[in-house]
Amino acid sequence: MNLREQIYADYIRELKEHYEENRAAAEEMKEELQHTPLISRGRLIDKPLAMQKVYTREDDWRFREIVEMTHRICCKVIDRYVADPEYRKGFGFSEKLEELILADPGYPDELPMARFDIFYHEDTGDFKFCEINTDGTSAMNEDFHLDKLNLRNPAHQAICRKYRLRSYELFDSWVETFLELYTHYRKKHPEMPLVPTVAIVDFLDKGNVPEFYEFAARFRQKGIYAQVIDIRSLRYEDGRLLAPEGYEIHGIYRRAVTADVMEEYDSVTALLDAYREGNVFLCGSFRTQVAHAKTFFSMLHREETRAILTAEENRFVREHVPYTCDFGEEGIKLEEVIRNKDKYILKPNDSYGSDSVADGRGRSPEEWREVCEAYYNKGFICQEYAEQYATPNVDFMFGDGRTWDYINMNGLYSYNGSFAGVFTRQARGTIIASHGSERNVASYLVTE
Repeated sequence: MNLREQIYADYIRELKEHYEENRAAAEEMKEELQHTPLISRGRLIDKPLAMQKVYTREDDWRFREIVEMTHRICCKVIDRYVADPEYRKGFGFSEKLEELILADPGYPDELPMARFDIFYHEDTGDFKFCEINTDGTSAMNEDFHLDKLNLRNPAHQAICRKYRLRSYELFDSWVETFLELYTHYRKKHPEMPLVPTVAIVDFLDKGNVPEFYEFAARFRQKGIYAQVIDIRSLRYEDGRLLAPEGYEIHGIYRRAVTADVMEEYDSVTALLDAYREGNVFLCGSFRTQVAHAKTFFSMLHREETRAILTAEENRFVREHVPYTCDFGEEGIKLEEVIRNKDKYILKPNDSYGSDSVADGRGRSPEEWREVCEAYYNKGFICQEYAEQYATPNVDFMFGDGRTWDYINMNGLYSYNGSFAGVFTRQARGTIIASHGSERNVASYLVTE
């Protein structure tokens, strides 16, 4: 029995031997959840499970390898997009978006922040990609508060008494990354102050606002004035980007996803104009959309992308990126997907929160045909379904308190190409959907 299996076995034993104690504690924690930042815009965004996810040093090393390789590939593709007009056509972005992507961000790294969501097989270290999040990468606050909530979790506390666990730090490390990139930006824009005034911006009626305030607090702890501001309320006057109160903003931590920016383009022109003219540090820039769009995976399988990658990078893509293509006449035949309902999954080209994602598993052939016909030629990708790794867990708060197998999704945070931590989600079924089946656990590294 390896270390991870031993920890799982200890969790199960603790839950069985102290079942009522753990069930009662979970009921108390469920009530406590209503008074935490895990409530966003009146909705509970996390539904915790009893057993937390514990990664070994071997897992941690593997995650570092994955993040570094993926980041390198993403940056190569972004660079080719910027340099090659023919290559850009494969992404199908609008002229307005293309113009924003081509604008020079003023710092060298193309992908300051990302979360690479993978289906990781703990027994072998193998994995398949699910998706890449760049714009609006989130859930740092969720892992942070789940960890705090586990002070009330008897089974987890028993594990902590037996093993040395360390949670992943995702706030201060990002502030340091942001400031490092700002230093690079100042080399091109020496008129900017040594210490920037920072705004964390999104459409505040859409974003995970409690998380924004946690980031703002961490900036202020570093001596950086930072506020959470609705992106629509910014003003641009005389070459200066201004907050609603009138003070100048030098640095933007952008949480607004590009799809929302483009949808409300006319209401965010202050930020867009300041960015185009090089009068604000935007982290991340619109170049991140190249890796964020679902079409990124289909581009990885094309010959023009293979030509810019090394043999090692191409092998990485073949082994870990599920075959992906346009779900339309340019990509795959409709009947091929309808006939093989367990083989494929359909996703919008540019969306988030598992919105409109559909697979054939759990659907009748008639239901699957109806979904496929509705999605065909409507801006979706078709992707091979990736088999997922399952581990046992117990849902006292929202389930039946019995032990079931849950599929896992491991979100690997990348801060300027370095592995920063993990956000782990689980579900019973075939899709981990944020507004339905998803359950959440805190992530830890076992050091002894």
